[in-house]
Amino acid sequence: MDAVLIDWYSKNKRDLPWRQPDTTAWGVLVSEIMLQQTPVSRVEPIWLEWMARWPVPSKLAEVSQGEVVRAWGKLGYPRRALRLHSAAAVIAAEHGDVVPSDVDTLLALPGIGAYTARAVAAFAYGKRVPVVDTNVRRVVARAVHGAGDAGPASNTRDMADVEALLPAEDAPAATMSIALMELGALICTARAPRCVDCPLLTDCAWQKAGRPEYTGPLKPVQRFAGTDRQVRGLLLDVLRDTDGPVERARLDMVWADAPQRDRCLDSLLVDGLMEQTSAGLFALPGEH
Repeated sequence: MDAVLIDWYSKNKRDLPWRQPDTTAWGVLVSEIMLQQTPVSRVEPIWLEWMARWPVPSKLAEVSQGEVVRAWGKLGYPRRALRLHSAAAVIAAEHGDVVPSDVDTLLALPGIGAYTARAVAAFAYGKRVPVVDTNVRRVVARAVHGAGDAGPASNTRDMADVEALLPAEDAPAATMSIALMELGALICTARAPRCVDCPLLTDCAWQKAGRPEYTGPLKPVQRFAGTDRQVRGLLLDVLRDTDGPVERARLDMVWADAPQRDRCLDSLLVDGLMEQTSAGLFALPGEH
C-alpha cells in the first residue's frame, strides 16, 4: 500500500503554501492550528497574512493578544489564536525561536495536543510518527477493515492501525502519513467517495466486501445558526471592527436573546478573548 499511495500523492497532492519546501516548522505549526475544524480555503489567505506578518514565533509573541485575535478573523474557535500566541512565547524564550522537532517537547508547549505535535514532527521534520485525523481514520476503516466509516475514535487502536501502515524509514513514513490524509480529503470522502479514482481500489477491503453501509453510531451533526458559537463570534466582531473599547450597548445590539447573549459575553471574558475595563467598557485583550 505504501509505495502505491506515496506515488499517488506525489502526482496528485494539492499545491498548498505550507507544503512548499521553504516552509519552516513554524509555518507548519501555524497551519495545523488553523486547519483544525476549518476548511483549507478559509485558512490559506489568513495563513499567508500571518506568515508575512509574523515569520518567526518571537514576532507573534511581541504583539498583544488582542492583535492576534483580530488577525484571526473569521477562522472560528478563536481560542486557538490565544493558544498559538502562548506557544510562540515559549518557543521564542525556551527554544531559540525554533519549533521543537520532538513530539514530547512539542506536547509540552501551551495548547499543543497529540495530533498537532505529531503532525509537526512528521510534516515539518519528516519523522516516522502516526498522524491520525478524521480523514485518515476513514481511509483506514475502509481500506483495511472493510467498514464504511471509522466509528467512534479510539486513540490506542487508531494509532496502532496507522503505525502498522507506515514504512520503516522516516522520510517515506512521513510522506505516507500526509498521503493517507490527502486521500481521505480528496478521494475517500465521507459522503461521495470517488472510488474509481482511488489508487487503493484493487486492494481496498471495503470494495472487496461490496461497500457495506456503515451501521455504527452516528456522529452528531454540528449546527451553527443560533448557537453560542455564532453569538460569541458576533460579539467579537464588534471589537475586531473598532480600535478601542466599546460600551455594553454596542454589544447588546448584536443578539436579541439577552440570556444567551449574556452567557456568551461571560464566556468570552472567562476565556480571555475579551476584557472589561475599570470604566465598564469592553475590549480585546491588551487593547485598553
